[in-house]
Amino acid sequence: MAAQALLVAGTASHVGKSWMATAICRSLARRGVKVAPFKAQNMSHNSFPCVGGGEIGRAQVAQAAACGLAPHPDMNPILLKPMSDRGSQVVVQGKVWRDLTAAEYYEQHKYLAGKVEESFERLAARYEFIVAEGAGSIAELNLAKTDLVNMGFATRFDVPVLLVADIDRGGVFGALHGTIDLLTADQRKLVRAFAVNRFRGGPQLFESGRQLLEEKTGKPCLGVFPHAPEIHLDEEDGVGLEGGRGPSEVEHPVAILRFPRISNFGDFRLLRSAQWIEEPLNRDFHTLILPGTKNTAVDLQWMRSRGLDQWVLDQHERGARVLGICGGYQMLGERIDDPLAVESDLRSVIGLGLLPVVTVMAAEKTTERVAATTLKGVPFPAYEIHMGQTERPSGGEPLAWVAGRPEGMRLGRVAGSYLHGALENPDVAEEWLGFRPGEAASKEASYDLLADWFEDSADPRVLAKLLPGW
Repeated sequence: MAAQALLVAGTASHVGKSWMATAICRSLARRGVKVAPFKAQNMSHNSFPCVGGGEIGRAQVAQAAACGLAPHPDMNPILLKPMSDRGSQVVVQGKVWRDLTAAEYYEQHKYLAGKVEESFERLAARYEFIVAEGAGSIAELNLAKTDLVNMGFATRFDVPVLLVADIDRGGVFGALHGTIDLLTADQRKLVRAFAVNRFRGGPQLFESGRQLLEEKTGKPCLGVFPHAPEIHLDEEDGVGLEGGRGPSEVEHPVAILRFPRISNFGDFRLLRSAQWIEEPLNRDFHTLILPGTKNTAVDLQWMRSRGLDQWVLDQHERGARVLGICGGYQMLGERIDDPLAVESDLRSVIGLGLLPVVTVMAAEKTTERVAATTLKGVPFPAYEIHMGQTERPSGGEPLAWVAGRPEGMRLGRVAGSYLHGALENPDVAEEWLGFRPGEAASKEASYDLLADWFEDSADPRVLAKLLPGW
């Protein structure tokens, strides 16, 4: 291995590991370091197609962009996409491999560890520095024997570790001290520093706390990093989804259904005032959006169990627009057939009937990036990730054009499309939704803001021991 590396690990899930890793990626890239991201094993429904084919987790796509790179399957060699009651779809080095239960997955540890090693060694041969990201907590003792992404990865490749804790959720002393204490002596040596994330207030307010943590853990503090709600990055999973302002506070209220198996919800980053809903609400909306899902038929059954199917139909009857993306598009049709049980054992499910289309699930997955154009001539990049193919009537009005072929369908106030990423273009959003959403900072600007956030709070003395040339 030629490259140096750092593992950004956590005391728990959702403490800011992806955020911190992305910040470090951008900071190094701005200094001219040839840097690349890596996450051995990711569990997420949010994925993105690579230029040469294959898909990886969306967090590593953002980290690659922060490095100035196109995403590559080696950056996330194992991607787990949880399914209904059948374990997970396992994507290995960008390609769908198998559907496995948890027990079956652990039985494949040796094979999967080999794939992780292949990908990491290839990246390390091409780049000067690798910013690796852990998953969940590094002190999950019951998973230690089959760990591919946390201390199992760090010890295998002798990678130093930065441990991140979220002070905003409380218990930061127990989280940091307890996590380090649970590690073996050799693992503790690899933890070179810790970071306190999402602190509200000036860092001087936590100076005594920082000193106590350094004393208790025997590790230096990289920094007390402030809560920064003004910086927006795509969320890796649904834990980060929050409701927006109430409909009475916005001119065009939008509701987005939060499916249990929601996927690729980064599509809606411009719709920050949207309400994420899981049950019918006694209010009218301008637009309803059915997002992507890893299991269309099962999440459609979930809708019906909560009365959301009839609520969507009632909202449409009262004048709301309805837009479905990917799995949401499939739900809007007349029927979803799954003769090969690709997604579930529900072989055929009746859809909402708002569009005259029928979807048939196929064993081969569509994973590609495309150049599309709206009916009004607005060009935009997009991507498709789906298992099914949707048949539309020949005379139906498409929603867009891709390489000269019609894509999606519009019928009155109802529309559906397989094109993820379309609504990230304000012009496309205005054409599809009937109003122009507020524009967010560009992703490039967000990466720079994130690097500034990191550099302003990091102790340069500690940083010099973690990162090259600082």
